[in-house]
Amino acid sequence: MPIIQSAKKRVKVAQKATVRNAKTKRTMREALKAFTKALNGGNAKQIADAERAAMSAIDVAAKKAVIHKNKAARKKAQLAAQAKAGGVKITKTVAKKAPVKAAPKALKKPAAKKAPAKTAKK
Repeated sequence: MPIIQSAKKRVKVAQKATVRNAKTKRTMREALKAFTKALNGGNAKQIADAERAAMSAIDVAAKKAVIHKNKAARKKAQLAAQAKAGGVKITKTVAKKAPVKAAPKALKKPAAKKAPAKTAKK
């Protein structure tokens, strides 16, 4: 058991992270099992829905560094191949561009006017 205060805190933080990571990993595994079950069922719509949910769960796990990004890419490729073999048509998803936000006019400062140049008298 740690004696130093910062070490005690690290134990608590690590324990919370372990629980959070376990939940993420469990959610991913459940989604993969649901996909496999849907694949065995043979209904293309259910397979597509389960594939979408599984890919999302894999993305979340990779984003939170629960699994490595290369493992996530490999799993997603395997899912896509299995779904394609199961009769699901591939649909391309087009990423939406973020709308360009115009700066509010009230926050813009007016351009400073130049003062006229002073002339030196001799």
